Amino acid sequence: MKTAIVIGVGPDRGVGAQLCKRFANDGLKVIVAGRTLSALESVARDIVAAGGQAVPFVADATKESDVAALFDAAGSELDLAIYNAGNNTPGKIVEMDADYFEKAWRVVCFGGFLFGREAVRRMAPKKAGTLLFTGASASLRGRPGFGAFNSAKAGLRTLAQAMAKEYAPDGIHVAHVVVDGAIAGDKIMNRFPDAADRQDSLISIEGIVDAFAFLYRQPERAWSFELDVRTSKEKW
Repeated sequence: MKTAIVIGVGPDRGVGAQLCKRFANDGLKVIVAGRTLSALESVARDIVAAGGQAVPFVADATKESDVAALFDAAGSELDLAIYNAGNNTPGKIVEMDADYFEKAWRVVCFGGFLFGREAVRRMAPKKAGTLLFTGASASLRGRPGFGAFNSAKAGLRTLAQAMAKEYAPDGIHVAHVVVDGAIAGDKIMNRFPDAADRQDSLISIEGIVDAFAFLYRQPERAWSFELDVRTSKEKW
């Protein structure tokens, strides 16, 4: 049975959890990975209750041993790996501690390197597999007050592009999804309760998941490196 790994899974109404549910519904066994066991178990239970296969796996994306163990757990049937880890890290540069900046880079970019490297190591021998990265508005442009996040996301995008070119000859499809705007999920609804009144300005989680599913299904003679997703209200 083909297996998918999704790391960066949190609340049910989040991109990570919904990616897990979509690909499980499409017939893949999903390894549900992240740092909070209760959230991972909840998503896995929902998948199993719906007739799919899922396994929760606690892993810190910035720890090399955790990431290697995660891919060991996937076994030889690994066909899809999605790096969805990383939170927005605002702050002005002059007020920012060095540790804060470094942590943003570690979670978004360094973790992406560890995850991508382990995915390619396992996909290359069979010359097949898809590796997808979640990007953001910050992947494409700098913005005042978000220097740490901007630089980390831009670094991840460049890493993904390099990997796409480096490993396409080995049959590995590497792609990047730019989520350009706020997402209509649990995080923003919990932080900003009035967000429910402006749904038309928030990106649909289902639409984001559709983009990942589209990239996964692309035939080898028609691969895309990048898709961007935003609402009709977003200025870009």
